[in-house]
Amino acid sequence: MISSGRASASASRLQERLAHRFGDPALLQRALTHRSYSADHNERLEFLGDSVLGLAVAHMLYEALGDLPEGDLSRVRANLVKQATLHRIARDVGLSEHLRLGEGELRAGGCDKPSILADALEAVIGAVYLDAGYPAAQALVRRLFAREDIRPDMAVTARDAKTRLQEWLQGRKLQLPHYEVVAVGGAAHRQVFEVRCEVNQLGLRSMGEGASRRAAEQEAAAAMLGQLPPGK
Repeated sequence: MISSGRASASASRLQERLAHRFGDPALLQRALTHRSYSADHNERLEFLGDSVLGLAVAHMLYEALGDLPEGDLSRVRANLVKQATLHRIARDVGLSEHLRLGEGELRAGGCDKPSILADALEAVIGAVYLDAGYPAAQALVRRLFAREDIRPDMAVTARDAKTRLQEWLQGRKLQLPHYEVVAVGGAAHRQVFEVRCEVNQLGLRSMGEGASRRAAEQEAAAAMLGQLPPGK
């Protein structure tokens, strides 16, 4: 069992990484609590944080890409707030070290599951919003995304990953990828699909998670695109 002193030190380290000191530390604790651990979990904070994140990123893009039309701005935003990006940022900030998960989820590697980490990051943003208001939450989002290379051509790369993967393979006369659902978890009203994507001729395999089979396939296709060899 983790002592209160060690838990406090851990929370303090995370707050230093986030550059936000919570007036109400219980908000941060709830944001890091998965439903498998406690009934007082982070899903409501995640719901709130998702909206705050969307607004803060939209503002960033409005400033950085002022000449881009609305449709392209929406696609760039989708690229930035997708699960894969949030998962990477959550890992960079060390969120996995502080998650509170049930024993079963811990054994299943929940500390590094893209869906769990992405949701926790949104919950932390929601917690900061409740703790100190929108300006503090907006500042946190800007810090979290400071290393992201925001470019107009992200609107192109944000288009359907499955289509782009299919076009890449067809252009090289390779067989189309094979998608397979390997696991379905979560509550009935909040399922998480895990999908494997395989390109057998290249010996490549990738995984994706999402709230639907379609979303999980898109994540797996995006991960596969990152593995493809450069050039022709």
